Order: sequence, then C-alpha cells, then structure tokens
Amino acid sequence: MPTAQDVMSHLLGSADIRINGDRLWDIRVHDRRFFSRVLASGTLGFGESYMEGWWDCNALDEMCCRANRAGLQKHFEFRFPNLWALLTALVANQQTVRRAQKVGRVHYDLSNDLFEAMLDPNMQYSCALFADGDDLASAQLRKLEWICERLRLRPGAHLLDVGCGWGGLARYAASHYGCHVVGITISREQFRYAQRWCRGLDVEIQLRDYREVTGQFDRVVSVGMVEHVGYKNYHTYLRAAARSLGEGGLFLCHGICNNVSSVHTDPWIKRYIFPNSMLPSLARLTRAAEGIFTVEDIRNIGPNYDPTLLAWEENFRHAWPHFADRYGERFRRMWRFYLLSCAGAFRARSLQTFSILFSKEPAGIASSVPDETDRLLAEDATSRAERTSLTSNVH
Repeated sequence: MPTAQDVMSHLLGSADIRINGDRLWDIRVHDRRFFSRVLASGTLGFGESYMEGWWDCNALDEMCCRANRAGLQKHFEFRFPNLWALLTALVANQQTVRRAQKVGRVHYDLSNDLFEAMLDPNMQYSCALFADGDDLASAQLRKLEWICERLRLRPGAHLLDVGCGWGGLARYAASHYGCHVVGITISREQFRYAQRWCRGLDVEIQLRDYREVTGQFDRVVSVGMVEHVGYKNYHTYLRAAARSLGEGGLFLCHGICNNVSSVHTDPWIKRYIFPNSMLPSLARLTRAAEGIFTVEDIRNIGPNYDPTLLAWEENFRHAWPHFADRYGERFRRMWRFYLLSCAGAFRARSLQTFSILFSKEPAGIASSVPDETDRLLAEDATSRAERTSLTSNVH
C-alpha cells in the first residue's frame, strides 16, 4: 500500500516538482508529517505546514505556478476544509454588512507602516500596469492614469471610489483631474490614513460599507474590492453602483477573477489572509449586471500581477528586520506564502485581473472607449511621475 509520501511524491512529480530535489522549485521537506497533513487538508494543510516550517522551497512562486498548471488543487477538492467552505458558502451569506467588517480588522488594519514598507509610494494594493523599464512606482502610476482615462474623468466630475484603500486613487483623481471624490472603506486604519493623506484636496473619506452609500455621482470606481463582495451579493453590489450614478454615468469594476465560477475561496487564503473573501468569475459579474448595466469594455491585465506581487515580496523581505519582533517568524512565512503563491497562480494564468467598464442601461455611451487607454498601456510613465507630487507617504 503506498504511503502518504509516495502519494505526494507522485502528485508533485506530475507537476515536475521533486521532493528534496536540487532545482529551485523543488520542495525540501523537514518534517515527514507534511505528507499526511497535505493529503488530509489539501491547500490549507499545504500553507499551514509551510508556516510551521515543515518544508521550504527556494522558488516558491515557480513551484506554485507549476502546481497550478498541473491542476494539483483538483485532487483535494473533496478534503474536509474545501467541503466545509462549500457548505458554509451555500448555507449562509459570508459577506453580510456585519461579516464584511472582518477582513478590515484582520487584514487591512494590520498596520499602515507594514503596507507602506511593502507597497509603492502611492499605496496601491492592486495590480500595477508595467511597460519595459518600469519599476513598481512607475507601473502603479501608469495604472492610476489608465483607470482615470478609462473613466473619462474631467474637471468637476463627482467620483465615488468604492473600497478606496489608503486614498491613492482618490488623491490622484482630485489632484490631476480636478474631481470631487468620495472614498469609502471598511478599514479604520485605511480611513485614518486616507483622511490625513487627502487633507487639503476635494476628497471626502467615509468609513462605511458600499451598501450604505448615498448621493449621486458622475463616475463610480471599485478597484480590488469586488473580491470581498461574495456571489450572493453581486446583484446588490451592482445595483448600489447604479443607484449612485446619474444619467450618462460610468462604473469601472476592477479586480481579481477566477477562470471558473465558484462559491467559495481557497481555505488557506480565507483563514489567514482575506476572511470571507471570494473571487468572482467574469461570467458571474456580467450575468449579475444584466438589466442594470451595459458592458462597454473589458480588459484583462492579469499578467501584470505576477511582477507586482514579486515587487511587493521583495519590498517586504527588505523591510522585514523592522517588523520581525512585532510579528514573528510564523507571520513572515505566512506573508511570503501569500505573496509568492499568488504570483505563481497569476503566472500560471489560473487567476486574472479584469477591468470592466459599465454604463447605465438603457442608453449606454455613444462611442467606444477611446484609444487613449491603449496608448497608456505602452507609454512611458516618467512624465507622469515628474508631474505628480504623490510620491511621498504619510508617516
């Protein structure tokens, strides 16, 4: 009868990953309990055993890329953590107004200085947009400009930023496009940071859920927030955006999507990184938009998330000595697994980043999205970096 090690060696071997091999993406096992742990708990056990130091890998991102391409996660779909996640997602709404607050407390409220150390100067915690020669800061500036052009922002426009994070996009739209911006977040730390950072600009930051928004706007944008909405709430989410838009309004929904429709997220990510999160599929979002919005344009910039995550991990690694005493080794391994496993998933094209431009039904907009958005995909960001004053953080 094959042992747990035999089974795991065979599974990993199908992805060209060896146990105790000498290639960068091979796994070095320090504790034999690793094999039975993963067989019993799937991806949850895989991530937890890494956090506990039971195994290591020099190129964790490439190993996860190979595992994703080989579809290894499919072998663990019927393990208890996955079945429990499926059952709870089917029975209860995991993203009610009350439950949605948890991700703010657990993840986004960790500490502003940790995110400052990891992110770019504009505090963008979403996929950058790289061109040749770009560093992270330039690529994030390119993304901000691209988003603003996709929304056709103009001076005096009223913009609602749903899930505004630390206020980087709100600040950019107010400073460079002359917009009146309202940003909302459920994170108290982000709320305090964004209020300070946007002081003196035509920006109002509110601590509230998207379901509680009032007022009328010309444009609505949501970057990296749809991942926290949940499949039972997509219709509510889109109706909230439509309710906030005046005639001729546009809504840009920009976030990570799965290739297939599901009702729950990976058990490890849900437990340790983003509680009650769930990645949508493009099909689910566009289906939920029927009768509410016209789909004007869809762009996929997912391949840019691999280098974005690698840049965050490099920043985190360099800054770690300043945080080691506060967070400890288990957190360091958890955070490294989070960033690099996600980089591997994007490299394998298991995950995408869709930017969906909606207009309110029934009229839609008269013309297609301007060619300006395509130009920005390749244009060097240096000129924008030179004319922006957004490259200093709040301390």
